[in-house]
Amino acid sequence: MKKGLLCSLLLAVFISYAQQRPKLVVGIVVDQMKMEYLYRFQNDFSSTGFKRMMHDGFVYQNMQYNYMPTYTAPGHASIYTGTTPATHGIVGNEWFSRKLGKDMYCTDDASVQTLGDGTKEEGAMSPKNLLSTTITDELRLATNFKGKVIGVSLKDRGAILPAGHFANWAFWYSKTGAFISSTFYGATLPTWVTEFNAEKNYMNYINQGWNLLKPIGTYNESLADDNAYEGKLNGANPVFPYDLKSMYAAKNDAGILRATPFGNDLLADFAKKAIEKEGLGQDEITDFLTVSFSSTDYVGHTLGPRSMELQDTYLRLDQTLSDFLAYLDKTVGKGNYLLFLTADHAGAENAKFLNDTKYNVINVETKDIVKGLKKFSVDTFGEDLVLNYSNFNLFFDKVKIAAKGLELSKLTQSFSAYLMTQDQVKRTYTEAEILTNGGNDYYLNCIAKGYDATQDGDLVLLDKPGYIEYGPKGTSHGTPYSYDTHVPLIFFGWNVKAGESHDRKVITQIAPTIAQKIQTAFPNGTEAQVLLEVFTP
Repeated sequence: MKKGLLCSLLLAVFISYAQQRPKLVVGIVVDQMKMEYLYRFQNDFSSTGFKRMMHDGFVYQNMQYNYMPTYTAPGHASIYTGTTPATHGIVGNEWFSRKLGKDMYCTDDASVQTLGDGTKEEGAMSPKNLLSTTITDELRLATNFKGKVIGVSLKDRGAILPAGHFANWAFWYSKTGAFISSTFYGATLPTWVTEFNAEKNYMNYINQGWNLLKPIGTYNESLADDNAYEGKLNGANPVFPYDLKSMYAAKNDAGILRATPFGNDLLADFAKKAIEKEGLGQDEITDFLTVSFSSTDYVGHTLGPRSMELQDTYLRLDQTLSDFLAYLDKTVGKGNYLLFLTADHAGAENAKFLNDTKYNVINVETKDIVKGLKKFSVDTFGEDLVLNYSNFNLFFDKVKIAAKGLELSKLTQSFSAYLMTQDQVKRTYTEAEILTNGGNDYYLNCIAKGYDATQDGDLVLLDKPGYIEYGPKGTSHGTPYSYDTHVPLIFFGWNVKAGESHDRKVITQIAPTIAQKIQTAFPNGTEAQVLLEVFTP
């Protein structure tokens, strides 16, 4: 009797020890996903995709980004480092570099070469510009580099930044239809990647074309097909069905798949192959797979948040996620994987749509802002003193300013006064104001958390709510307003109990929460604030 009891206790201790970490962590980022989409489209979702995660997982209903600019690269970096651009250094998808005197892309690395069937430029990428460690890095360190980390996405930045500095591999999609990587990760592509690419699976999706998944009456949460706020999709009018074969033939570019739901499907196919061939989640050493679904962003930018195309993309993504969860259940095992789903940013309504429905806002194109700044400079100072305007940052040409004997502070005040006369501008903040932020201005706090003093501008603009620096069609993002910052967060699977929270949480709490869940060190730049609810026994 005593012997049996002892054995039972030992077994319980062994099981408890074995479950200190899941076999696999899966991080899913849906590019440009607003939390509101889970509400608006929920009646049309299946019970086994988004709804399964929401029913069986823990849902954060009020997850917010806490910085500006809310773009793809800073979003992915912030999710996985647990800190903001002011610390991790990824201040945009691309940004103006004073040091280089030109634009700099977030993952550019001229010291590495393309692996696979992609152009030289597509593969010369690495995480070297990321200044902080990621939770994926910390897992590699915690397992003495035995736990595998692999990142996959249609976008290079969506694969590279989440996977971190120590990843086994990151793979991203090329215009040739192949998934590629760079020599940062290895000398040659793994055989399974080469074999996957040789199958040219992207052509299966292109050949089938794109029509609505469900009867047209299902799409009553969207505006009519071919409405005034949609751009053209690869040159085609925004009307179903889409002839993807003709689009592909016209450009000989498999990149057309990105702006269709099938880019997400192809990525999920590739992610499942990575799990199979790399043996992810097949032993007691925790692995980490990062998956970034980008097609939602391409469709959103081109066609906008009220298009049938976007709704169809989410209904199809729901099916893709349902299939992916079933695959994880089968290959890794229910209860053996920890999954989270979030977004790198949300997205604004189309400003013309809002204006047409009696909200007095407009879109302003960046080229027009630059034109106005340069004209003001010439009219006021006799010379163009604008070095660059991008990502809401204005850079002055300090060499010219010094040569003219102008005082930078007075010049900055003059430009600020001009900008305050523009319809879209709510406020401007100088570098000094940002760096001495006292914490009392919510929007200044957001700007300060997104501001790197070694890389950002002399003056930062804050647009008014609802205004958008973009064209009249589709949509964009980047501001600190809730339509750009409010994203979903769902924890699901290993040691997660069902529940929900409506308290305000911030995106930088995800990485330290995972660190505590799987018992690793925190990423080195994080403030280490965790989401306590997912630790509830």
